[in-house]
Amino acid sequence: MTRSLEAGEKAPGFSIETTLGTKQLASYRGKHLVLYFYPKDDTPGCTNEAKDFSELAPAFEAANAAILGVSRDSLPRHQKFVQKHGLQIELGSDESGSVCEAYGVWVEKNMYGRTYMGVARSTFLIDPEGIVKRIWPKVRVKGHAQDVLDSLKV
Repeated sequence: MTRSLEAGEKAPGFSIETTLGTKQLASYRGKHLVLYFYPKDDTPGCTNEAKDFSELAPAFEAANAAILGVSRDSLPRHQKFVQKHGLQIELGSDESGSVCEAYGVWVEKNMYGRTYMGVARSTFLIDPEGIVKRIWPKVRVKGHAQDVLDSLKV
């Protein structure tokens, strides 16, 4: 059982292969980081979420924020996903699950009476000093990217 992170805590460090190269939490120092976790590339909810963040990417950039979407899909799968949908955001491949575990989003899920482990769709807003400012657990995709952007403007 992973412990859940709280707003106000230091964000767990990580090193991850992304569509833009290897990145660590420190790579985003001096910027806000929107770190969002999602279950799987090219599924309806995950595609809509990635497209929504991509559409708002220039506004996030203007608000001094980087966006990093993380799932357990492989880097080649991420690259196909980015190309297929023209995504404008960075995606990280957490095949080992270590980043998902560190952020407490690798959880037991239940669908049609079947229990399995999976990624809980969640978003973490990390400030320029590496502190978790806000957490959105169990995200509903519609309007979520805009909600995250609005929280940066407060």
